[in-house]
Amino acid sequence: MRALPVGERALLLEVASGEEAQSLHAELVRRRAEGLLSAAEIVPAARTVLLDGLADPARLARELTSWRVPPVPPREERVVELPVRYDGPDLDAVAAAWDVTAREAARLHAATEFRVAFCGFAPGFGYLTGLPAHRHVPRRATPRTAVPAGSVALAGPYTGVYPRSSPGGWQLIGTTDAVLWHHARVPAALLSPGTRVRFVPEGAG
Repeated sequence: MRALPVGERALLLEVASGEEAQSLHAELVRRRAEGLLSAAEIVPAARTVLLDGLADPARLARELTSWRVPPVPPREERVVELPVRYDGPDLDAVAAAWDVTAREAARLHAATEFRVAFCGFAPGFGYLTGLPAHRHVPRRATPRTAVPAGSVALAGPYTGVYPRSSPGGWQLIGTTDAVLWHHARVPAALLSPGTRVRFVPEGAG
């Protein structure tokens, strides 16, 4: 782990992998809840966690060298289920990359339980991990200028849902009517780091 100062009251903690970042984020949140860490913000990303609002960042940076960060603990809270229609324009391309039919690709995706590793890009957009390495797919060679809101998409190790229309280069495999972000809702974001997520094909059950 590497601790980099950011301004006067923040640290950026760099780790080697997304799994380590998730474990570190969970441990930092646990320590803050137990009164062992004072930080105004704990913000995870792909391989970093930002701590802001620290009273003594230099002292914490020294203490971090002796920390043992356990694996991500199992989450017991309910799973957020997102209804999905597997009708995306890139579903056939993803199925070909997986060497399966489009119907089987949809089944494999829906059978996976995902976890929000971190949020970013747009309000309400969660980067969901869970697909095994052999199911990872590259971004499109040519990004689209407008991806519709509610598009379920894949890129690299991540699945995501576009909360609003925006440009994007991810592979579109489906559509959901779930509202990922609403300013009048508390919390406004449907997904947050650590949330478990499942995609439920419409009409299933």
